[in-house]
Amino acid sequence: MLLDNIKGVNDIKNVNPSDYPELAREIREFLIEKISRTGGHLGSNLGAVELTIALHLFLNLPEDKLIWDVGHQSYTHKLLTGRRDGFETLRKFGGMSGFPKRKESDCDCFDTGHSSTSISAGLGLVKARDIQGGTNTVVSVIGDGSLTGGMAYEALNNAAKLETNFIIVLNDNNMSISENVGGVSKYLNNVRTANAYLDIKEGVYNTLKEIPKGDKVVEGIRKAKSSFKQLVVPGMFFEDMGITYLGPVDGHNISAMLRAFHEAKRTRNAVIVHVITQKGKGFAPAERHPARFHGAEPFDIETGVPTKPRTTANYTDIFSTVMTKLGARDEKVVAITAAMPDGTGLKRFRNMYPDRFFDVGIAEEHAVTFAAGLAAGGLKPVVAIYSSFLQRAYDQILHDVCIQNLPVVFAIDRAGLVGSDGETHQGIFDLSFLSSIPGMHIMAPKNKWELSDMMKFAIAFEGPIAIRYPRGEAYAGLREFRAPVSLGKAELLYAEGEVCLLAVGSMVKTAEEVKELLNASGCKCSIINARFVKPIDLQAVEWAARNHRLVVSMEENVASGGYGEKVREAMDALGTGTGFMQIGIPDEYIEHGNVELLKQEIGIDAPSIAAKIKKEMEIDL
Repeated sequence: MLLDNIKGVNDIKNVNPSDYPELAREIREFLIEKISRTGGHLGSNLGAVELTIALHLFLNLPEDKLIWDVGHQSYTHKLLTGRRDGFETLRKFGGMSGFPKRKESDCDCFDTGHSSTSISAGLGLVKARDIQGGTNTVVSVIGDGSLTGGMAYEALNNAAKLETNFIIVLNDNNMSISENVGGVSKYLNNVRTANAYLDIKEGVYNTLKEIPKGDKVVEGIRKAKSSFKQLVVPGMFFEDMGITYLGPVDGHNISAMLRAFHEAKRTRNAVIVHVITQKGKGFAPAERHPARFHGAEPFDIETGVPTKPRTTANYTDIFSTVMTKLGARDEKVVAITAAMPDGTGLKRFRNMYPDRFFDVGIAEEHAVTFAAGLAAGGLKPVVAIYSSFLQRAYDQILHDVCIQNLPVVFAIDRAGLVGSDGETHQGIFDLSFLSSIPGMHIMAPKNKWELSDMMKFAIAFEGPIAIRYPRGEAYAGLREFRAPVSLGKAELLYAEGEVCLLAVGSMVKTAEEVKELLNASGCKCSIINARFVKPIDLQAVEWAARNHRLVVSMEENVASGGYGEKVREAMDALGTGTGFMQIGIPDEYIEHGNVELLKQEIGIDAPSIAAKIKKEMEIDL
């Protein structure tokens, strides 16, 4: 196998050009086989195989710098830089990350995980190079989906002023996570299909070559082809900004891309090389269902079907069902997502109420302010965004929603530890950053029925309100406890013993497990379902403090700025002298790995919590 000869960085330069197609085929087979067992981002990587090969042939890593926007398409890059063995532990605890990591390889020059960042980072590396007198090449790769993010245009605006080389590769597969939407997608589609331009260009070139000295005329046109394009390609948006545009180029033709990259290297300014790729290329199920194979679970290679299909509803499913019912009951209910109708569960709402569904693309900041405008106009917007991505819109939540006290509902999916995607995707900060905003109200359901009740409460609420819920199976326990949701009121589940557990959302299930472990040691335990993180139920805290020897707060959020700090502050004000223990995520970034294993590692699983309580209560372990 050709792949056997690639053991380290730049070994690909020893491959015979005639063998490039075979190498691409071997890489695809390798990725499909490995990801079928580990899970991971398959579609984006299959589509970028030839592009990555071409970039590695063109660049001299690690001296040259290659920045991957988002970074989920970097598997081939890792394979070509000597990390083949790492695919056995891909996205597992202690194993190789599914995203670029500087600590993992010198060939990963910038950590990424969120979209629309690579041009800004690349521009910084370009200026650092120039200030220090360097001559290396800097390439930022960005997808067409990421171009819906405003930060990319902020960076392009600055890149247009460059008088030095900076190459931006636009990897255009007409997809973000789901299919692209909006004006940027329409513009790029016009460029992709600008056959009139291509036909005119070839016709003019061929005609001129037939006349005396026509070759020189053709060469002159080639040098000034940006002006030529302005006449026939719709918009020429990038050229209008002052950024040289090359393309479109077939993103599965290595020699064509190499020619474009070398041409781009000759410019003394920022240049975009527009390559057209197919997401999921080479694996029929991924070609047919690119969104499904964006982040795939382990699957059967023959059919593409998950090897461990879900048999129970998850919280996203519950949210999806409730949203469709709320939409049927109230025509003012509208839904907004940032390029994730499938991931957030809004696909059913979109199908049933297309006029009340808005996919704004990868643009979380715009999504929030757009929702604020909808609310100001008299509608009831629900913004469904993953916790990790919502943090990108902090200013908009504060400035555009909360200052005006607008009734926007934030449905925060993937809250807490999410596992295999690692530091950039863990949803462990939302309780802290949302709690810091005056006027914000925050809920967390203990089970699937409470999520439904909280959604109904939120839609009727006159102000900003957020509901955060975890990834994975929706908890079906504690069905007998279903008190009406009331603003700022917790729910007493069990009143017994010397220890009281104040648990938030997903940690209520863990609290039940802790209770069983403590009971087995002869220690009785009360449990309060916090329900509201803001406003906190001070009466519930006082009851816990006055009737127990130890109060324990439990949350799947960073301890700093979280629910536990509010409980501690309330208990300090009471002055009862009751013991207090705060269980939360430590002040650090949590790497990738199985969620249950991560909980054990950071000490927020039931056995770890029970052991801490036993030690504090001086109970024999």
